[in-house]
Formats: sequence, structure tokens, C-alpha cells
Amino acid sequence: MREGWYDSAQICLNGHVVNIAIKATPEHSAKYCKFCGQPTVTACSACKTEIRGKHFMKGVWSWSVRIPLPKFCETCGTPYPWTQAKMMAAEDLAGSIDSFNDEDRSDLKSSVGEIVKDTPQTTVAATRFKKLMKKAGKGAAEGFKNILTDIVSEAAKKVIWP
Repeated sequence: MREGWYDSAQICLNGHVVNIAIKATPEHSAKYCKFCGQPTVTACSACKTEIRGKHFMKGVWSWSVRIPLPKFCETCGTPYPWTQAKMMAAEDLAGSIDSFNDEDRSDLKSSVGEIVKDTPQTTVAATRFKKLMKKAGKGAAEGFKNILTDIVSEAAKKVIWP
């Protein structure tokens, strides 16, 4: 087993990673995001557990430029604010698509809720989502991709955007 520890990360409410190691490099921290101006957080709002950041191993120094953007708190399972914001943006976009009826919007909402997770229903939801994207049209489908690409599970990405 490798020895080591995880630092905490600082991420803005829209999901921009500000600092992957707030204890090791506090000089990289900021109260507000330089990309969107939103406040930054370092812990889950529900359970107050710090957001997992860079992994440090004893005797090994490497600076990783990125950490995977976490979608859910590892302690309580609550979606982080950026996950919820992107899911809501997808719902808002669905509301503006003239070719969607109420059932399509409802199907899209439930599909988005599943494609951000990695569960047995992910492939089913991704297939349904892909079908809805054909109905939405190329422009809307590109909008959904721009909104959701950071939070969709890898399994869903393979189905939706092969």
C-alpha cells in the first residue's frame, strides 16, 4: 500500500477548479473564480467534508495540473453545486426546444439524472438521451454537450458521443 495523503481542492460554484492543493499551495487559492466570478468552495455544503484534491505520496513530488472534477460528495453523496447547476441548465435548455413535448422534457430530466451517475441504468438513460438529442436537432444537441460534458459518466459518454 502506498503511503500518502489527499489535500483539499477549491472549486467555484460553476465547476472551475481553482486550487487542487489548498494546504500545500494556499497562494493559489481565491475567494472568487477568475473565469466566472462565482464564489469558491472547499467543502460539501451538506456534510462539510472537504473536497478531495491532489494526492501526495511520501517521497514523491509531482505536480498534476488537473484533478477529475468531482460530481458528488464522497461522504454523503450530495451532488456538488456545479453538478446541480449543469443539470438545471440542461433542463432549462430542454424547456426551450420547440420540438420537445412535456413527455420529452420529463424523459430528458430523468435521463440527465442517470447519465451523471455510473449505475446499471446509465446505458439505458444514455440511449434515451441520445434519441432525444436527434429530436432536439444538431444545435441543441451541441448545447447539451457543452453543458454536460464535464459531469456525464464515462459510460454515458461512450454511448452519447462515441
